[in-house]
Amino acid sequence: MSTSTLLTALLVVVCSYLIGSLPTGYLLAKARGVNIFEVGSGNMGATNMVRIGGMGMGLVTWFLDSSKGIVAVIVATTFLMPGERVLATVLAGFCAIVGHNWSLFIGLLTGTIRGGKGAATAFGTMIAIAPVYVIAVMLLIGGYIVARTRLVSLAVLVMFSMAAVVMTLVVALGLDGTPWQYTVCALAILGIVIYRFRENIQRLVRGTERRLGDSA
Repeated sequence: MSTSTLLTALLVVVCSYLIGSLPTGYLLAKARGVNIFEVGSGNMGATNMVRIGGMGMGLVTWFLDSSKGIVAVIVATTFLMPGERVLATVLAGFCAIVGHNWSLFIGLLTGTIRGGKGAATAFGTMIAIAPVYVIAVMLLIGGYIVARTRLVSLAVLVMFSMAAVVMTLVVALGLDGTPWQYTVCALAILGIVIYRFRENIQRLVRGTERRLGDSA
């Protein structure tokens, strides 16, 4: 890899991280006079926003946070590294998730670098790297689990686990011409989701996990 490509890749990393760092949930909550980090799970994600503004606010937050992953990929592949689409997509998507989870802007606003758990931004990244049918199955499975159990964390964990397995099979079987780097990205996304949801996993095992709609 040439020096110019490395420098451009570094620019993609920085720009994508900053896009992911945009504190959408925090700002929406602040507009209502609430510190999102002092409510419920203490994360600035869509599920916690439901506790503040209801389902509508949660869906708006999910849409905006998902868009960060998509926008980061668009910026990287269109303006920063148009000739290295696969590399740019992987770097942009993953760094946007990192930015959402550990937001520089939140650090500047509150003195502590923190954020959400990255599920929505990770979903936006999956839209950029996964075949349409993988996204459709993720939505169907996630929606079914939430409808039956109201356990958003369980839905997220199952969705991204399924996506990583299917992406691995797609590449192994040579279907759709999906680059192997996208499977690596999907596995990395699953890893960061599991890490961020590690406390949720413990509560799921104990049977004490909060359900969607439960009070904070």
